[in-house]
Amino acid sequence: MTKLRVHCFGMSIDGYGAGACQDLQNPLGIGGTQLMEWFFPTRLWRGMQGSEGGETGVDNGLAEEGFAGIGAWILGRNMFGPVRGPWEEPEWKGWWGDEPPYHTQVFVLTHHPRPVLKMAGGTEFHFVTEGIHGALERAKRAAGGRDVRLGGGVSTVRQYLAAGLIDEMHMAISPVLLGSGEHLLGGIDLPALGYGCVKSIAGERATHIRLAKR
Repeated sequence: MTKLRVHCFGMSIDGYGAGACQDLQNPLGIGGTQLMEWFFPTRLWRGMQGSEGGETGVDNGLAEEGFAGIGAWILGRNMFGPVRGPWEEPEWKGWWGDEPPYHTQVFVLTHHPRPVLKMAGGTEFHFVTEGIHGALERAKRAAGGRDVRLGGGVSTVRQYLAAGLIDEMHMAISPVLLGSGEHLLGGIDLPALGYGCVKSIAGERATHIRLAKR
């Protein structure tokens, strides 16, 4: 059965999944890059940048798990890029250059239609205007029996979480305080939605928490 999974979602001790004022210079908001500093030394990250080496410990192992068995992705528009409103020319093609790291079909939530964007390495961005349920239905069909990974950002994860549609969620809690930004779990009654903590693992630079529906 195809699951909707969240992996490696960075969170601060005070509960923020992104800093304030996200823009082209600050994709994760002011101070938000700190949430992913646990990931940058890993072998997986270095390989994604075309470099060799990197750490192979707990953090790396859990990051690699997040790519296993994934047949499609869902992203919010903020995760795809900093642009707002109708798409403009030249159209933004994402943060990742000519060959994004997805290598599969990616469904981007938006209010503004746009043709399919095909990139090198097999990544295809589909821009979905039918909301979270429509995106999930399309992603599950595209996944071909494998799982769907929900990449974010915070608002998108919150929408799927509040609707009880996420099956598994892995949060990487970094030892930092942001003080402001986008709060990940505030106002969402996880136990009432059937979620529980099934695992807690101390990594080299983050504490990894896994939630799942009971």
